[in-house]
Amino acid sequence: MANNKLRIPLQTPTTGSSNFLKSCFNGTNAFLGIGLLTVPYALSSGGWLSLILFFLIAIMTFHTGILLKRCIKADSSIRSYLDIAERAFGKKGRIIVMIITNFELYLVAIGLLILEGDNLHKLFPKFMIKLGELTIDGRQSFLLITALIIFPSMLLTDLSLLSYVSAIGVFSCLIILVSIFCIGLFNGVGFHERGTLLNVKSLPTAVSLYIVCFAGHPVIPSIYTSMRNPYQFRKVLLFSFILIAFTYLIMAMVGYLMYGANVKSQITLSLPTNKVLSVVAIYTTLLIPITRYALMVSPIATVIEGGLSENYKNQRSVRLMIRVGLLISTVIVAYVFPYYESLMAIVGSTFVVSASFLLPCLCYLKISSDLRCTWNYEQMGIVGIFVFGILAGVLGTYSSVSNLVS
Repeated sequence: MANNKLRIPLQTPTTGSSNFLKSCFNGTNAFLGIGLLTVPYALSSGGWLSLILFFLIAIMTFHTGILLKRCIKADSSIRSYLDIAERAFGKKGRIIVMIITNFELYLVAIGLLILEGDNLHKLFPKFMIKLGELTIDGRQSFLLITALIIFPSMLLTDLSLLSYVSAIGVFSCLIILVSIFCIGLFNGVGFHERGTLLNVKSLPTAVSLYIVCFAGHPVIPSIYTSMRNPYQFRKVLLFSFILIAFTYLIMAMVGYLMYGANVKSQITLSLPTNKVLSVVAIYTTLLIPITRYALMVSPIATVIEGGLSENYKNQRSVRLMIRVGLLISTVIVAYVFPYYESLMAIVGSTFVVSASFLLPCLCYLKISSDLRCTWNYEQMGIVGIFVFGILAGVLGTYSSVSNLVS
C-alpha cells in the first residue's frame, strides 16, 4: 500500500532475543502503572459517557505506536525514540524530544513520592516527626521516610537489575485490582453508586487522566528492537493494549460503582483501613513507588552524565551524586506541591500528549515519502489524531491549572 512506503533502510536490520511472551510482558509493564489508581477518579470526573473517549484514546495511542514501528522500519539504525526524532527533524528534534520525555519522567517520579506519602498517611494519620521545636506533619514526614527507603535502589546504576525490580510493579497492580474488587464484593461496600452520565465541566481533567494510562510510547522502539521476531510486533502491541485497557476499565468501573462522586484521586485513599483487603491493597500500592522510582530517574541521570566531561562521566561517585541529587530535588518539589491528581493531569495533558499523540504523528509524516503524495484516508486520520492531541493538551492543561489555582 502507498501509505506504507517509507525511505529505504540505511543498513540491514538487526533483531533482538525477546520472544512473543516476554515482549508482551514488556509492553504491558511499560503502560500498566500508577494510572490504575487514578482511573476511577477520572471516570468520576467525566461521567459514564467519558468512557467513549477512553476507548478512543486507547485506539489512537495504539495507532501511534504502530506509526513509531513504521518509522523504525524506515532506518534500521534507529534504536530509540530519540533516534526517530533525530531521523525526522535532526539534532534539534532529538533535543526537544529528550527534554519532553525527561520532564515527563521527572514529574512521574514526583508523583510516585506523593503517592507513597498519601497512602502511608492513610494508614498512619496521626504520625509526625518532631525534631526539637520543629514538627513535620504526616504527609511531609512520610515523603522523607520514602526517600530513605528508595535511596538504596538509587545505588543500582545497572538498568538490567532495575528492570527486575520494576517487574514487581505489574503484579502489584493486579493484586490491587483484585483486592479492591473483593472489598466491594465481600466487605459491605457494594457496587450501589449510580454516578452521572456526563460531567462536561470536568471532562478535560478526565481525558488528561485517561491519557496518562497510555503513557509508554518512549519505550516502544526498545520493545520492537529487542524482539526476536519483529514482524510479531503488531500482535504484541495489540495484546498489551487490550490487556491494559481491560484492566483500567475494570478498575474504573469498580471504583466508581463503589464510591461514585466521592471517590478520591487515588482509589486506595477511599478504602476503609479496618479491613484486611484494604490493608493489602494499600500496602501493595506502597510497593509501586519503591519499585519504579529508580527506573524513572535513571534515564534523566544518564542524560546529565552524557553532558559531563570524560573525566567525570564514568566515575561511580559522580553518578551516585547525580542520582542522589535527583532524589533530593523530587522530594523538595513533592513537599511543596503535594497535589497528586493535578500533577498527573498536567503530565497527561502536556507531556504524554506530546510523546504519545503529537510526536509520533509528526515524525511519521516527516519520515514518510507519502508526504509528497496525494493525501489518503489514513493520513487524514493521523492529522485527526494530531488535532485531538492539541485540543486535549490545551483544554486539559487549562483545566488542571484552573483547578490547582482554585
